[in-house]
Amino acid sequence: MSSIGTGYDLSVTTFSPDGRVFQIEYATKAIDNSGTVVGIKCKDGIVLGVEKLIASKMLLEGSNRRIHSVNRHSGMAIAGLAADGRQIVTRARAEAGNYLGFYGEEIPTKELCDRVAYYVHLCTLYWWLRPYGSAAILGGYDRDGPQLYMIEPSGVAYVSLIHL
Repeated sequence: MSSIGTGYDLSVTTFSPDGRVFQIEYATKAIDNSGTVVGIKCKDGIVLGVEKLIASKMLLEGSNRRIHSVNRHSGMAIAGLAADGRQIVTRARAEAGNYLGFYGEEIPTKELCDRVAYYVHLCTLYWWLRPYGSAAILGGYDRDGPQLYMIEPSGVAYVSLIHL
């Protein structure tokens, strides 16, 4: 009975008897149902690409963008719910601006990834919040060269170690 989430999917802080958090799995399903997002790390930069889905003929051209600029040296591609993705991008922009204002230099891509991942993970700690139904691929170019990361709805961040 616990495999279908009965009674264990009401809160993000409730674990099922087999150790699953169904709210995180539901957020992952939202990502699986969206278009494909890819990030390619090259020796001289990052390339982000998304599959352009036309959900309705009533959408304006250029609306529901899924590739966003964070600052001059980094950008994000979003998979999943567009509104949740925009919230993640807004937080990334705020973190980059705060770092620039405090330290006087652009935020390193790894630091930006960590700060955004902590923010996304925060939504899995309190029962009154829900996890973001979006995953983000964060790419940037800083003093360490090109960097590519992926942030999941659980707040887990992965780094790309392979480059072309």
